[in-house]
Amino acid sequence: MVTGVSQFFSIMGFAFALPFAPYYMQDQLGVTDPARLKFWVALFGAATPLSLALFSPLWGHLADRYSRRLMLLRANFAGAAIVMLMGLVRSVEALCLLRLMQGMFTGTMTAAQTMVSVQAPPHRSGQALGALTAAVFSGSLTGAFVGGVVADWFGYRAAFLVGGAFLLVSGLLVALWTTEDAPGAPHAPEARAADERLAGQGVLPVLLLFGLLSFVRQFDVSFLPLLVQDIHGGLAGASIRTGALNASGGIAGLLAALVVGRVADRSTPARLAVLLTLGAGLLMAPQAWTRTFGFLFPVRFAMVFCTGALDPVMQIWLTRITPVRRRGAVFGWAGTMRSAGWFLAPLGSGLVAARYGIRSIFLVGGLLFALVLPAIRWAERSRREPVDPTGPRPTR
Repeated sequence: MVTGVSQFFSIMGFAFALPFAPYYMQDQLGVTDPARLKFWVALFGAATPLSLALFSPLWGHLADRYSRRLMLLRANFAGAAIVMLMGLVRSVEALCLLRLMQGMFTGTMTAAQTMVSVQAPPHRSGQALGALTAAVFSGSLTGAFVGGVVADWFGYRAAFLVGGAFLLVSGLLVALWTTEDAPGAPHAPEARAADERLAGQGVLPVLLLFGLLSFVRQFDVSFLPLLVQDIHGGLAGASIRTGALNASGGIAGLLAALVVGRVADRSTPARLAVLLTLGAGLLMAPQAWTRTFGFLFPVRFAMVFCTGALDPVMQIWLTRITPVRRRGAVFGWAGTMRSAGWFLAPLGSGLVAARYGIRSIFLVGGLLFALVLPAIRWAERSRREPVDPTGPRPTR
């Protein structure tokens, strides 16, 4: 319970200011040339996932060896310091450097998922991870909406400072109201047996699928504020529109996590992943032609419902095939794959935007979702029996 509340404040802190970085660059850091703005937006979007991909396995290994709670504390307090510093920078280069450091020292979601996956009973892992995902989306929607208002009324720098304060609150909640028995390192025979089970359960294909889905899901995110700015017709007031759109998506993700988290405990994750991926692709492509918020908001809401539901589905899939003693390491590698996709997404969408324009990103993104479907089937075929014979067996 406390982990979910802390994650609400953590994601709220990040969402309070980071979605408005393209406006911050224009309004406070002097980036007004359209070509230069696209470059820095793409770099800002790619910096955190690059460093997160490199450091996630290290933090995952340390979580298994010493303490998952300690890793969650590290992620929250480091995030608080970094987000506050973002509100004090005077150049876009310093902003992107801090964004790189964010990936090196934070990663609150992976740390929280690891902690919850170990503590939750196997037959209720879907419900527990779904509730955690719901906390993530509710924090995102609250942060984006309120942050947009704060940025518009008090400035973008104030939004970063307040966002860092929420991350500090998250860290204090974990420090004061959570406990954990420090995990010990497995003996050599246990470690070898766990590694053999990992290979037999098809963990690698699922990890690769994490990366592929992350790439497609994040493909449009960095440039969404610029689409909003284009529809709105200017920079003034665009942050409120963007915050409201992100809040709408947060509500969709919250509902999806609560619904799908329960359904996934009694179903096959791969089957749900196929349906959700197909729906997300069909809903992303039409956003390329939208000219009104009256069309963009409901389509975006439905799309985020599908992509938000993919989070607990993939986490449940990975939990079912991963031994507890290896869960921190495996979730760390999942964080790496997710971050690798997140890193490549703004670079790929930046190239598309530079050549074909902002709107083409959404059409290409819809096509990419369709290409994920065969990968889901491949990952499902590589799986054998569940790791824990006493755990839930998915129906076919």
